Amino acid sequence: MPAHFAAPDEAAIRDLLRHHGAADLVTSTDDGLAATLLPFVYEEPGPDHSGPGRLLGHLARTNDQWRRPARGEVLVIVRGPDAYVSPSWYPSKVEHGRVVPTWNYVVAHVYGRLVVHDDVDWVETLVRRLTAKHEAHRAQPWSVDDAPPAFVAGQLRAIVGVEVEITRIEAKWKLSQNRPAADVAGVVAGLEAQPEAGHPVADAMRGLVEP
Repeated sequence: MPAHFAAPDEAAIRDLLRHHGAADLVTSTDDGLAATLLPFVYEEPGPDHSGPGRLLGHLARTNDQWRRPARGEVLVIVRGPDAYVSPSWYPSKVEHGRVVPTWNYVVAHVYGRLVVHDDVDWVETLVRRLTAKHEAHRAQPWSVDDAPPAFVAGQLRAIVGVEVEITRIEAKWKLSQNRPAADVAGVVAGLEAQPEAGHPVADAMRGLVEP
């Protein structure tokens, strides 16, 4: 990990874990690697447990990843914003031409121990927390209680809870920190001209590197 690409601080990592969309749960099993894209709730350390915290999610019961014992640590890949960076955005391209394309991104590799919760009460609590997290910003947020109870009960029986007890986190904020200030400003301007993808990365760059 190049020092200039290290996460700015623990607060930035916690913020990413709180607000990511979905992440890849990767496990190594006797049958090889298994991976599933899942939304997670990040539970920070509290008085009832120690360590960096936990990631809580659920798998479809028909997804056999939860049945296949994980060998050693599991990995959750949590992504922030990312975008292609064109060398044409660098003023240094005009000066000397020694520039190449790259990719800017924010990512955390979260390692831990996998715990399976085949428990409908645990799963219902988790589903309610996930729903509250992703519906909170809506003018008319959907609630689990909006659905018929018998339907909800059937849906809960079709999923299994998973918990990753975090043991360590390796986080990388690759946002042009290795470029001259003029190049950083050029990347921000170039990204902002790409509204379909660039704004979140430009915002992250502004928060970390002042052009």
